[in-house]
Amino acid sequence: MSEPRHQKSTPGSAGNAQASSAAIGESHIALARKYRPKVFAELIGQDAMVRTLRNAFASGRIAQAYMLTGVRGVGKTTTARLIARALNYEAPGVSGPTLDMDGEGAHCRAILESRHLDVVEMDAASHTGIDDIRDLIDSAHYKPNTARYKVYILDEVHMLSKPAFAGLLKTLEEPPEHVKFIFATTEVRKVPVTVLSRCQRFDLKRIESDELIEHLKRVTAQEGATAEEGALALIARAAEGSVRDALSILDRAIAFGAGKVETESVRGLLGLADRGRIFDLLETVLKGDAGAALGQLAELNRDGAEPGQVIADLADAVHAVTLVKAAGEGSADPAISEAERARAADLAKRLSMPALARAWQMLLKGHEEVRSSPRPLAAADMVLVRLAYAAELPPPAELARQLRDGGGRSEKAPSPPSPPPKPARKPAPSEAKAAPAISSPAPSPAGRQAEESENSAPPEAAPSLELRSFDDVVALAEAKRDLKLKHALLEQVRLVHFKPGNIELNPLPQAAKNLTQELMRKLKSWTGRVWIVAVSDEPGAEPLGQQRREKEAREIETIREHPKVKEVLQHFPDARIAAVRPAATPQDADGPGEETDDVREDGTSR
Repeated sequence: MSEPRHQKSTPGSAGNAQASSAAIGESHIALARKYRPKVFAELIGQDAMVRTLRNAFASGRIAQAYMLTGVRGVGKTTTARLIARALNYEAPGVSGPTLDMDGEGAHCRAILESRHLDVVEMDAASHTGIDDIRDLIDSAHYKPNTARYKVYILDEVHMLSKPAFAGLLKTLEEPPEHVKFIFATTEVRKVPVTVLSRCQRFDLKRIESDELIEHLKRVTAQEGATAEEGALALIARAAEGSVRDALSILDRAIAFGAGKVETESVRGLLGLADRGRIFDLLETVLKGDAGAALGQLAELNRDGAEPGQVIADLADAVHAVTLVKAAGEGSADPAISEAERARAADLAKRLSMPALARAWQMLLKGHEEVRSSPRPLAAADMVLVRLAYAAELPPPAELARQLRDGGGRSEKAPSPPSPPPKPARKPAPSEAKAAPAISSPAPSPAGRQAEESENSAPPEAAPSLELRSFDDVVALAEAKRDLKLKHALLEQVRLVHFKPGNIELNPLPQAAKNLTQELMRKLKSWTGRVWIVAVSDEPGAEPLGQQRREKEAREIETIREHPKVKEVLQHFPDARIAAVRPAATPQDADGPGEETDDVREDGTSR
């Protein structure tokens, strides 16, 4: 039986093993956690809130509950812990709550590390029910164990259910003297007003780019890394005012560049395009050169830029140019480079404000389409094509001038369509009163032949078709056999204002969303001129179909009182008057003429 072999150790090997195990044991702490503020002096960008709290604590006007709101990463949870620390700060020479925490107090470390017994942090996203709030209220009646106050921090408080909010109200309004509440949320609009009214609210704002860049410089220096100014500007812009997002991106950039944070590496890390190439693309597309713009977008995509990010960068470029155009070069974003400022100033001199406003709206809408599209590159292509062709359109002021002068038709537009058949002439009021007919006679063969000849003859081209009332618009839709549009105009809209070339409508709830655009398109096609159809909030008149039905009912009641009609109805008691139509020729005042139809027993005209 062989003896077990023992490994011989030396002092040198033991030291190496200890160093290796220590290296393995060390874990990297994320920069967002490592550089979390421990005192209010380290909290950047929230000077107004800090000043308010400092004065309130100094005067003893400490609220029973605080509501901290703001976007992600601006310091809501950190501020809540700092307030809890200030409320329970105990150090030699300190007798009460204070924001001037010069050294580490008796409870500071445990509070900042979220392990203090009297500072309870609860995630409202995972504890949403009334039972969780009931447990919290029950424990609030007990005095704190060691601290001055028992503090409850509820993060994402908007996730609480309605019963939970209702159960919290009474305790929140009249809490015990030793209890303080601190709420944090990113969706303050979802918090009931009854809760907000019982809290002192602080809106934590986004951090400005220049202040965030300076903070990133300090962190980079403390980490022993180097960073280019342009790289930190890209990180600050991508973070959108969030310190946590900025530190997370910086952490990745330091690891990616092995301690060197360079502009090109950050641009590739974030999937961004070169800002110079973005301005080149903007200039190309606003010139109306769709082909060259699509080629530039394809090159940016091959170099790693995401299509959605390119559209967002184009919108940022338009915003930068618009700021320079409106308020001068001094209003440019401090995070952009000198080269970008020069390009923005150059484009601001050559582009009009209406063109920039239109480009901003189209890019904003296009960005949503690209993000939701299963083919982002194709969607981005279509956005650039629309933007390029819209660049050739006249500005809104020119369109308004053309409409005011009676124009509005492009020279390239096709020849206007022929006018529709003329609508039947409305009888004079004297004719309608003189002939109380129940229905009109059928046209004679000669008249029918003449009408068919008139309709079948090739119409003469006219420069435009005059529509003098909304009834003419409905008649035109009927003549064009567009029964769906005719029904919508009769039953689904209220007329607010009519002027040749300009219509204001108040759509009813059942009207299609694109009804006004469809009416504008068809009126332009039918009349050969541009019509403006606007949506108005004014109630307007009743729908035209309802007006016609009410008028017809009044006419029927008038006809029913005519002596001749009464005589007919006496002989045929089951008959009814279906409709009233004017006679084709003037009649005697005594009664219906020879060509007027009688009433059948079933109530229909014959």
